[in-house]
Amino acid sequence: MHNDSLKTLVVDALEDLKAKDIALLDVSRLTSVTDLMIVASGTSTRHVAALAEHVVEQAKARGNQPLGVEGQSGSDWVLVDLGDLVVHVMLPETRTLYDLERLWADLPSDGEQQQEHGSA
Repeated sequence: MHNDSLKTLVVDALEDLKAKDIALLDVSRLTSVTDLMIVASGTSTRHVAALAEHVVEQAKARGNQPLGVEGQSGSDWVLVDLGDLVVHVMLPETRTLYDLERLWADLPSDGEQQQEHGSA
């Protein structure tokens, strides 16, 4: 599935179940692990788990098998790995604690890291 259609699918799935504060982070220049991260908040552990499960169900229905799902047991932070797109669904207090948006915004890109170390 193309990144744009996968992004739309995930955002729609999150909006279906009333996720809060959906943020899209383009990390393609920062890491080779994934291109896009989507961070969203749920109102309770049950809501977080339901949001993540809905993303998984919608992805599978469109033929995109998740590479992994982590954190379902505690459900204060569930990560859904869809390859080129990683979804983080968190409780607001967990999201504030880890502040992924700021963390990823402050990281230098792979190219900047190479220049800092004198190699190109």
